[in-house]
Formats: sequence, structure tokens, C-alpha cells
Amino acid sequence: MDPGDLKNPALYINRELSWLEFNQRVLGQALDSTHPLLERVKFLAITATNLDEFFMIRVSTTQKNLRHGIEDVAPDGLNTQQQLDAMRARGVEMLRDITACWEQLRPLLATENIALLEPSEWAPEIKDYLHSFFSREICPILTPLAFDPGHPFPLISNLSKNFAVVVRHGGRTKFARVKVPDVLPRFIPIPQALSPGKTLSFVFLEDVIRANLHYLFPGTQVKGIHLFRIVRDADLEIEQVEADDLLETVETSLRQLRHSAVALLQVGSDMPARVLNILIENFGTDEEHVQRTDGRVGFGDWMQLMKIHRPELKDAPYSARSLWRPDEDPEVIFDQIRYQDQMVHHPYQSFGSFEAFLRAAVRDSHVVAIKMTLYRIGPNSPLIDLLIQAAEAGKQVAVLVELKARFDERNNIIWAKQLEAHGIHVVYGFADIKTHAKLCLVVRQKADGVQTYVHTGTGNYNPGTSKVYTDIGLFTADRDIVADASEIFNYLTGYSNQKEFRSILVAPIQLRTRLSELVAREAEHARAGREARIIIKVNAITDDQMIRVLYKASQAGVSIDLIIRGICSLRPGIPGVSDNIRVRSIVGRFLEHSRIYWFMNGGHEEMYIGSADLMERNLDRRVEVLTPIRDTEILEHVRDVVLGSYLRDTDRAYVLDAAGAYSHPEAVGAGSFNSQDFLLRHYTEALTE
Repeated sequence: MDPGDLKNPALYINRELSWLEFNQRVLGQALDSTHPLLERVKFLAITATNLDEFFMIRVSTTQKNLRHGIEDVAPDGLNTQQQLDAMRARGVEMLRDITACWEQLRPLLATENIALLEPSEWAPEIKDYLHSFFSREICPILTPLAFDPGHPFPLISNLSKNFAVVVRHGGRTKFARVKVPDVLPRFIPIPQALSPGKTLSFVFLEDVIRANLHYLFPGTQVKGIHLFRIVRDADLEIEQVEADDLLETVETSLRQLRHSAVALLQVGSDMPARVLNILIENFGTDEEHVQRTDGRVGFGDWMQLMKIHRPELKDAPYSARSLWRPDEDPEVIFDQIRYQDQMVHHPYQSFGSFEAFLRAAVRDSHVVAIKMTLYRIGPNSPLIDLLIQAAEAGKQVAVLVELKARFDERNNIIWAKQLEAHGIHVVYGFADIKTHAKLCLVVRQKADGVQTYVHTGTGNYNPGTSKVYTDIGLFTADRDIVADASEIFNYLTGYSNQKEFRSILVAPIQLRTRLSELVAREAEHARAGREARIIIKVNAITDDQMIRVLYKASQAGVSIDLIIRGICSLRPGIPGVSDNIRVRSIVGRFLEHSRIYWFMNGGHEEMYIGSADLMERNLDRRVEVLTPIRDTEILEHVRDVVLGSYLRDTDRAYVLDAAGAYSHPEAVGAGSFNSQDFLLRHYTEALTE
């Protein structure tokens, strides 16, 4: 391999296949007996949900490119058709792996007295109970829809499970569709009196419907009942670019998604060709999108089993500390931030810290303005009520709500309208790029002048995900940072052609250029004989330009550690190209979500945290921010305790080799080391000190 040819396809891993390998690592947690049993079921559900989203977005987008004749040759050399074929083949293989995993977990649950009964296991008294339950709770919700010249093929919603029913009626064979209602739980509990011993027994909703479906077609002969499930294209396309129409455009696009193309059609292996052909024809799809299965479908529903109250089968709970009490004196909070930066590390430290900060801004009579970006807000967010209270108290409140946050579009539209109804200035960002930055700015006006405070972080302002995602947040009153943050909000809410900022790196303005310069500077240190090192922790690295920048730094002698949770298109360990680069992925109890960039810089260290991964979309098509960590104590803590623990991990870490394969590193010394467990202990011990 020519070390000078950094565009050689052999130097890159296909991004789509790399993502699938990440999902395989998630499935690996479901197969790992060191996790509590219900947590393993949770990982199974996460894997299935992830894979659904992969078909909804990545497979669907590639299908559209192929239909429209868009030839996109990936850096690894695969063209559009080759990528699609590889994605489908690997995705279907993973669907089979998910089914096989469930077949391992089901008997283990039974040994813990949690039984998921198949119809063949229903005792007569259970059948009687389920018939009564069907008549009372299920049947009134079901709506059989005939399909014939007088009844058009019904709309089949995305991710829905349905029965294709073949009936004999009026001397003719006819077809109908019955949807398995998603308003009912997938797992129906059996009364304790009907379950043997202490067993907690469940049956599947679709099995109860199948067993009683003939009651929906009185006077006919039901000849066949065949379950199927579809996954549709869910990639929202914004065709209009008029910003004043953005909310209406998003709402219109969401309605159109209900009829989008099918990316995957899952059917029972016993479905007759005639029934399958009817589905294929009316979905406008083909056999390539069909997966036949003897097992269950829709394993994302298995997350419902986490509601079972069996604490011993789940991870042990822990206490997350907040920097401030909910009723903390606002003056105390703002003084602490004014004189020293404060850092929080979720989920080890509570999201209540940010809630206390925002609540202080609402209560403090000196606060005159609050500005905030919202990407994924979550349901029943207390932040919305706080922002409304601030507006009602006469403070100027401006909020950017990103309407195009994937899978959260509908929720964000609701939040945006609610905020507007209370007099809050709401902007929707840009039609052609998403605002992914995490920023909150608070302005106080006191006798000695205006004071401004900023919170910025790596994760969403979402109390729910803060309990399961690892993210870092920074509270600061640093003059340069707050000035930059103020100008970023001007850029988001008004008109600005600003190209330079004092300290914050901003995409799509100068983030790509500045990151490239920081890596190149490290290469210059190496060429000058100085120790040079880079540590980057992100969710994904796919941008081929940034990969080449890192390859060049490796060739110059820079030692580079990449902690990449998911997609990694870079190949480490290639002689003469990337032999100074090491790549690892941490997959464990919490979803690694923090983005951290550290540069040794000849002893004058620089560190940034923020919202941006090393992907083209983050660098060029999103508003992102990376904020410098200037407090020495915080920098050293993140470098040594946080990043240091990830680099020591031998328990939840996977190391990537030049061939694109992941494997666990060998434990060194006294047993394996789990970074997330270590950080949980570290912050818990700090709480008790």
C-alpha cells in the first residue's frame, strides 16, 4: 500500500457496515451473562429498535438514491447498489441473530419464574381467560378492513404488526387486514391464580388475537391468518426552503411519511405466495425487501418487560449528586459559576444541576433574559414549565426548537406551539441545516453591570436521557465564551455573516477548519521532536477529509487514541499510515454520548467538549459548538479520570484492528477494568466525602 495515497479505498471501512457492527456489539450485551437478566432483555430491545431505525433511515436513503440514479461511491469503494446489497444482507442476518438471542433469553427468564407462554403451552383455563379478555379488552379496538374492488388497500402504518386474513365468503376467497393495536401492551399478564407456583406468566398480544380472530368474521370460514410487519422510510425530506414556512413544511412532510416507501417487509415463513404477492404489489415493493421468519417480530417491544418489578434482575440503583439543591439561593449558584467554572458528568451527576441553574434564572429578579436551544426535549419536560414561568415573570425568553430532530419532530412541534402560546420568542432554525448545538445563556443585570452565564454540553436538555447517556456539561462565565455564545444566538435568531469566534468552535462556520488546524499543529510538534498526542472521544468518525488529516498526523508521529462508540470508517494500525492510531469502543450499561477533544500541544494543553461528531453532517450541515475547557482542574479531571478510565477499560471496551474487526482487549494485572463502574464509584464516593 502506498502511504502517500490516503484516498485508497482499502484505508476506509464502510460507514453503514460499521454501524451494523456497533449494533452487533449492543446485541453482545444481551448475550453477556455478567449483566442482570432483565438488563440483557433491555439490550435486546435496544438492538431491535436501532435496527428498525437503520432500515427506516439508512437503507431507505440508499434505496432512494438508487431509484433516483444518484451514484454515491463511498470512500471504501462500494457503489450505491453494492452498499444496499451489503446493508440488506447484514441487516437480515442481524434480525436472525436477534431472534436467536431471544431463544436464549426466554428459558433463562423461565428459570427466574418469568414465563412467556406460547399458544401450545396454554392450559384450558388460560384459554378460557384469554377468550374473555379478548372479548372485553381487545375485540372492541380491532377493526377488520376488507380488501376488494369496493374496499381499497388500507393504509399500513410504519412499524405496525398486522394480520393478513384469508376468508371464504359468498363462495369466494377474500382478504382482510387486522392491525395488532399498539395502544395495548405486547405482553398480557396471566392472573396469578392461573400461573403455577410463583411464576409470573405472560402471553403475546398477537397470539391472543390470532386465536380469537374468527369472531371478527362471523358466517365466514377463516382459511388463513398470517402476521406481517412493515418498516417504512422515515427520513424527513424538507423540499421547501422558506424559513417562515418551516413549521408548516415539517408538518406536511410528516403527513407524507405515512405513505412512504417500504424498507422492510417481515412475514411469517408460512405465508402463501398469493398473500405475499398481494402485499408486495400494494406496497409497491419487491421480494428484495421481504424477510421470512419463524420467530417473533418487533423486538423493540421487549423494553416493556423492564416494567417487571424484579430489582434483583436489574442493575443496582445509584444516587446521582446535583451541584445545587432545587431551592438553592440563585445568588449562590451564579456566584459559584462567576468565580469558577463548574462541570457535571451525567448520569453519574444529576441533570438536576441544570434544572437548578434554570430555576435560579427564573426566580432571580436580576435575570433579564434567557436563551436556549432545544433539540430532543423528551416528554413531560420540567424545562418547558420553567421557560414559561420565566416569560410570565417578564423576562425575555428566546428558544430555538429544532423541528427536524429525527423521530422527535412531532413532539418538538407541540413544544414549539406551547412556548409560543405563552409569549416566548420561538425560532425554528434553518430550513437546510439542523441546529444540534447545546447552549443555554442567562443574562443578569446588576448595579455593577451586566453578567452573562452559559451552560453548554455534549447532550440534549432531556432529563430522561440524562439518566442513561454519558454526557458532560459546563457552566461558565468566561468572558470569551459568553460573548461567543451571545453571538451564536444572534446568528441563530437573526442574520449574521460572522466567520470568526473568540474561543468556541462553530459548525458549519469554522469548526472543520479549526479542528484540522489543531490536528496539524500536533503533527508539527511531532516533526519538531516534541511529544505529540491527541485523544478524541466521539460517537462516530466517518468524514473522509478528517480521517486523512488524522492519517497525516499519525504519519508525522502523533500518538492518537480514538474512543469511538459507534461508526468508525478509519482503519487503525496500518503500517506507514495509521500505525500510531488506536481505536476503541465502549459499550456498556450507559450509552456513551459525550464528545471530548484533547490536544497535548507541546504541554500547553487544549480541550474541547460539545455536540459535534467527526461526520460530514456535523461539520458541514449542522449548527454545532465545541467549547474550550479552560479551568485547569476540570481539564485534568476529564483527561485523567474520564478519558483515562476509558483507555484503561478491558471489560466493556472493544478494540478495532486494521481488518475492521472488534475484540475485547486483554486484561492487564489484577482482573478486568470497567470504566463505567469505576466512574460510578468515583462520583458516588465524592458524594459521601
